[in-house]
This record gives sequence, C-alpha cells and structure tokens, in this order.
Amino acid sequence: MGQPTVGILHPGSMGATVAACAATNASAVLWCELGRSIASVERAARFGLTPVATLAELLDRSDILISLCPPSAAEDLARDVAGHRFAGAYVEANAISPTRVQRIAAFLGPDVTVVDGGVVGSPPVGGKTSTLYLSGPAETTGRVEALFAGTAVRTAVLGPEIGKASALKLAYASFQKTSRVLVALAVGMAREYGVDEELVRVASKRTDSYLSEPQYIATTAARAWRWGPELDEAADTLAAAGLPPEMLRAAVSTLARWSNAKDDSELTLTDALDRLAQP
Repeated sequence: MGQPTVGILHPGSMGATVAACAATNASAVLWCELGRSIASVERAARFGLTPVATLAELLDRSDILISLCPPSAAEDLARDVAGHRFAGAYVEANAISPTRVQRIAAFLGPDVTVVDGGVVGSPPVGGKTSTLYLSGPAETTGRVEALFAGTAVRTAVLGPEIGKASALKLAYASFQKTSRVLVALAVGMAREYGVDEELVRVASKRTDSYLSEPQYIATTAARAWRWGPELDEAADTLAAAGLPPEMLRAAVSTLARWSNAKDDSELTLTDALDRLAQP
C-alpha cells in the first residue's frame, strides 16, 4: 500500500501543524478552502497544505481524514462528511466527550472507520512536540501511527475502544486548564490587596506550582475561547461518570469573561486581570 492522501478538517493553529507533520508520510495533505477565512488560507499555505475547492473533492481524494476544530463544530463537521460517500478512516481528534465521539461514529456509518483521537501538548512547530493518543480498530490506528512516524507528533494507542483517547484528553485538560484559571483568580485576589508579588514569591518556593507562573494568565485569557468549550466537554464527561461537574462549569464561566480576548498576543498580565475583574 502506497502513501495515503490525507484530508484535514480544518487547518487551525493545531490542525495545520499536525497536518504538516502528516505530510512527511503522505502523498498529499488536502484541505477545503470553501468558506474559510483569509487567516486559514495563509496558514494552510505556510504549512504547505494543498487546497481543494469543495468538501466533495476533499472526501473523494482522501484516504484518511483528520478532524481538528473547535469542540462545538465537531458534530456538524462530521454530519457534513456523512452527507457524502466517504469510505476511509476518520480520525475524530477534537476535544469532545467520549459520548459525542461514539455518536459521531454511529452516524458516519459502517463504511467509515472511526479512530478516536486526543492531542495533548502544544502545536508541533518550532521544536515543540505533541502526542496524539488513539483508540479504535488496531489496523487503522496502525495506519495513523505510520502517518506520524518520525515527526513532531508522537502517537500512543490506548486500545480498541472508541472513547478512551477522548477521555484521556479531557481528564488531562480538566486539571491543566482549570489549574490555570485558579491561578488567575488567586493572582487577581492578591492584586486587589497589593500582595500579588508576595504571592508569586511564596509559590516560587514550589517549583511544580502553576502559581509561580502568573505571566501565563495572559496566554490563558487569549485561549479562553477554545478552553471554555473544552472544559464544558470535560464537565459533561464528569457528569456522565456520576462525578460532580460544578468545578469545571465554574471555570467555564470564568473563562467567558475573556471571550473578547481571542488570540490576542499583545495582551498583558494587567490587561487580563482587569478584564477578569470587570466583565
């Protein structure tokens, strides 16, 4: 079997870099430019992805599809795919609950082989690496592993069950992202009383504490538009497991105060804390 043709849905900051890594072991990496933003067009060009005019053409030419989009769009995107006669491998790599992945697998139908995926880490560019956790049919997870062999995307297979990779991704995100929200609240509280620098000094005595990295609050604010929906998915997963979701729901409502800071790389720590304190 020769190198596969890969389709990416859609080339956002994570999707484009993951697709660029896949290009190492693919005959081509395609994306559909219909209705996408100028930023997406420029990003896809920067990472050497090949544009096609329609979703139908993308599906017709692709052996493996990788879905990486905001969690809220995952099912709509899969339904768009289900409306065509795609019969390849579908890597559902979004930060969505295991229940939603299973639902997507069901309506994509028996002609599509669904692999559950979860990406942990930063976009794999500039020397950074990420890990794509996979669960699903062994033969197909093996094909996806081969696609990323020798690239900045490491792969790890968790077993044949759809939902395992998504559960791991959301379990990790629920801790990591909520911890960053707690840092923002702690520093905001301390700043109100003029003891924020002392707080960071106290925290810096523990090298494993996020609290010693208050500068990351501005990054958290800029990513809030993505993190909120992800934590909503994690809260749904907690509730489905009979565990209390309220802590993550509260983190989601806190992140919503930064909804107008989307991808703002110029945001300062002071700006982020000001926006948090004055919704």
